[in-house]
Amino acid sequence: MSAPPRVLTVAGSDSGGGAGIQADLKTMLALGVHGMSVVTAVTAQNSLGVQGAWELPVEAVRAQYRSVVDDIGVQAVKTGMLASAELVEGVAELIGQTDAPAVVDPVGVSKHGDPLLAASALDSVRTKLLPVATVATPNLDEVAQLTGVRVGSESLMREAAAAVLSYGPRWVLIKGGHLPGDAVDLLTDGSEEHWLRAPRYDNRHTHGTGCTLASAIASQLAKGYSVPEAAAAAKEYVTGAIAAGFALGGGIGPVDHGWRFKAEGGA
Repeated sequence: MSAPPRVLTVAGSDSGGGAGIQADLKTMLALGVHGMSVVTAVTAQNSLGVQGAWELPVEAVRAQYRSVVDDIGVQAVKTGMLASAELVEGVAELIGQTDAPAVVDPVGVSKHGDPLLAASALDSVRTKLLPVATVATPNLDEVAQLTGVRVGSESLMREAAAAVLSYGPRWVLIKGGHLPGDAVDLLTDGSEEHWLRAPRYDNRHTHGTGCTLASAIASQLAKGYSVPEAAAAAKEYVTGAIAAGFALGGGIGPVDHGWRFKAEGGA
């Protein structure tokens, strides 16, 4: 049998299983691609927050990446938690040498507000990582971190998108999930716009949403979808995952990456 499309996630480990590498691989399985991983950091993390984080040496990250790409190959790459300027720059260099679309989720803080990116790494994200991104997927807090543009309403999302695009990604998806009303995202390359809307579910268990969305976009790109098609399909998938999010531990539970299997009558 032929192998499915292959997607490589370069991100941190979430010991609670709701975000990071764990969420990425679950998403990839759910969407029919073969997920592979480069671990950039290990976190002690649960539904209440991040209790500790330890980044890996850039040499270990580079070795994992080359091991996978040079032998197995990839049809898409997705990045998440990169923690330090050294890791950001090392991963950006690797992506620049890889002939595959790259989805960059510029993770700055966790769902609980815990910092996952050193302030000293922000400039490296702007000048090294965003320029090699096919799609960048910042939320509104990350937009403010990277550009200084603070979005309090849907009308400001175009300004936010232009500010992120000025750093060089081909496309940007501004995630408006923190705004009131429907969950609206703006996908644009500076010339065409796609507004992605979904109902907002009254469910606090949304841990891993950003990782899941970026991984879903990468999975669809690996299958040959265009960027607008991939983003629309990813939005549909993550909306279902949010609707099915479940309580876990004493805090914020995860989205349900397997919601489609359950909807189809699977175990």
